[in-house]
Amino acid sequence: MILTIVQARMGSKRLPGKALASLHGQPLIWRQLERLRAGRCPTKVVVATSREAADDALAAWLVSKGQTVFRGAPTDLLDRFSRCAASAGPVSHVVRIKGDQPFVDAKIVDEAIRLSLASSADYVSNREPATFPMGLEVEVITAKALREAAADPRENLARISPTAAIRAQPARFSQAAFRCGQDHARLDWRVKTAADLGFARSVYAALYPSDPNFGMADVLDLVGGGVDLGRYAA
Repeated sequence: MILTIVQARMGSKRLPGKALASLHGQPLIWRQLERLRAGRCPTKVVVATSREAADDALAAWLVSKGQTVFRGAPTDLLDRFSRCAASAGPVSHVVRIKGDQPFVDAKIVDEAIRLSLASSADYVSNREPATFPMGLEVEVITAKALREAAADPRENLARISPTAAIRAQPARFSQAAFRCGQDHARLDWRVKTAADLGFARSVYAALYPSDPNFGMADVLDLVGGGVDLGRYAA
């Protein structure tokens, strides 16, 4: 089984509560899950949040909607991901998606999964070299590599990312990457601030009504075509 883990929390310093912030009538986290469900490569999707009280509301809302939630370590994300995968049943690969990616593109996720299966690499991503807009990153890790990395002693810096320890050891963990057809690395579509959320709301207002599964190319056409996003602002 391929397991997609969406890493989310409510405690963002710059935009507290963003996971449940409204985005075209639904919480941001729900829009991400909706987009992931459009993928053609079958995966089970779990939202992994912390066991801290600050994330109770997020977990409760998701569970009320029938979404599987795993709660784990607040800061040791490698441990959280490893335990989440172990609790999900027989898992061969884990797809990592961050909780600030309202434009996550199911086609790009499918491409990452297919490369992972075809290459048999322990780690596959489109992060390095960076060519996709920030906010469209996808990482696919074998469950075996995730278990091994989580079992290793590691410094605190390696704990705040579930993949840093794997990326840092290419001789031990085989790696593969894929690029965008054009270099869009200068673009940042992540939701980190209130301004970022405003941008996401404007894009959704412009594109979602005609195509809920709009992709990267649609957003590029919109922002590069001289469209005044201000007229879509909430």
